[in-house]
Amino acid sequence: MLISIVERSLFKDKDGGGGAATKLIKHRFLGFLIWQAIQSTVVFFLSKTLLLSLFTNTPFKPSLLTISSFITFHFSLLIFSTSLFIISSPRPHRPASPFELLLAAARLILVPISNSQPLLPSDFRGRVRASFSFVLFVAVSAVSALLSVISLCWSCNAFDQLRPRRLVIGKLGFWGLQIGLFYGVHYVYAKRWVLQFPIIQRPPFFSFKMGLPLAVEKALKLSAAGYVFSAILAFILPYEFKGQLPVQNFITEQILFYIGSFVVILCWELCHHLHQVLHTKRFVFAPPKGSAAAETNPSEPLLAALEESTPKSLLQYLAYLDLCMVCEGNVDPWRRAAFFEETGETYKRVISVCLTPVEQFTRTLSEVLESSPVDNSLQLSQQLRSPNEQLADSKIYESFDDFQLLAWCARIVASLTVHSHKEDRFGVAQLSGSNAAVISTLLSSLLAVETLMGKKTNLQSSNTLMDPAGIKWATLNSGKRDSAASIAGKRKGAPFYAKAYSMADNLRTSIYGIVSAFYDEMSHSAKAGLLEKDWIISSKPLYGTRELLSQKLRLFLDFQAS
Repeated sequence: MLISIVERSLFKDKDGGGGAATKLIKHRFLGFLIWQAIQSTVVFFLSKTLLLSLFTNTPFKPSLLTISSFITFHFSLLIFSTSLFIISSPRPHRPASPFELLLAAARLILVPISNSQPLLPSDFRGRVRASFSFVLFVAVSAVSALLSVISLCWSCNAFDQLRPRRLVIGKLGFWGLQIGLFYGVHYVYAKRWVLQFPIIQRPPFFSFKMGLPLAVEKALKLSAAGYVFSAILAFILPYEFKGQLPVQNFITEQILFYIGSFVVILCWELCHHLHQVLHTKRFVFAPPKGSAAAETNPSEPLLAALEESTPKSLLQYLAYLDLCMVCEGNVDPWRRAAFFEETGETYKRVISVCLTPVEQFTRTLSEVLESSPVDNSLQLSQQLRSPNEQLADSKIYESFDDFQLLAWCARIVASLTVHSHKEDRFGVAQLSGSNAAVISTLLSSLLAVETLMGKKTNLQSSNTLMDPAGIKWATLNSGKRDSAASIAGKRKGAPFYAKAYSMADNLRTSIYGIVSAFYDEMSHSAKAGLLEKDWIISSKPLYGTRELLSQKLRLFLDFQAS
């Protein structure tokens, strides 16, 4: 595709990729607009030909009215595509509520401005921007639908002669306005603006082709629901807009309106699908193989995108995606081999940028879990909560917003640690202490997630009895056991439980991969009593204790961790 050719030429510039990475999103947006215009042109001419043949029995002929309708239709899709790009994000945003916006407005008016301290926190300013962007998207959707329905159905209406042109345009515009409002609210409420990265990266053409049936099915459902919604709102339409039509003409006109709304929503669904395909496609943050930059420092463009881009932006997500595919796959082994260079600085930078999000995630969960007892914190959704408990619950929800990024980071550090067993010629992974840091961070994060889900974390209870045969028997505390079971059952209804379950599974798989690669070394350390010294960091873990992490690691060695 044209977009791929342009992207491959980015790293041929003299800047080596630092400035090229910043141009990536701009080029993808321009490519999205080009391909959106092409597919919309095809849909416009097909639908226009069909509507004219069905309702006027006249062939499609170029005219001044047709050209103006074509320009209006493309302009409406242009503003819709632009607003779609503005609100899209690789992670969910929590908008500010209307009450919070009123309080913020009152504070800006009443509180004097101070240069030393901003009136609104930075995170709240981001929520305010998200709220206004969502409102703008709904408004743009309404205007876009209004223009699109008029440009599609006006010249195809066989009953213009029965009513003044002003009333026909007004009714078409009112109908399109309702469809646009319905679609915009549904799009924002369903969080369809969040970019979903595919599990398998395919060429854009095949990814787009696979989503066409789903786009048509979605358009049929939404146009039917939007038609019902518009029919309900039609009762508030003024009497002169309703008009007096014979029953047959009225039914034909309703069919025309439904087909017009279906075509508009179909174009929007195709835009949504095309936007997802183009903006979640992998980008290779590396100079061409064989070039001078590839021979000297091939990892610098990728590290620059990871370290210097805006945190949790689309550019950073694409950099993590590229790094994950390099570490897990064997397509670019020369890029992974460059991480294990002699000084070890590149390897430590890669491990650091991947462990930092996991550490922040674990630290947030640790603060929430340690600020209130587990037995109480896991029942927040079932009780009247205090402001502190609501804040803790909000932190938990926000911590799982970066689930995709956290999953990539866990897989990256695990894959790099596994490959270091055979590819690390200079031993930088072991000498730098990265292996112990990776294992400790993944174990701490897993313990925190399991505790959040209501799983018992004290692996060896202090209330144990030793029989003469040397077998340990644990004295069960029925009260704690029932409490843990009740907690786990209540947590399953929480909105983040599915992500927590997936996160725990991802962490568990990553740890098992490392244990399988270093099984002989870990087994020897365990027999010599050095497992904790060799594979657990000496400082205090982010969550739990060193003894607890060591016991958990022994379960993985015995393949009993579940």
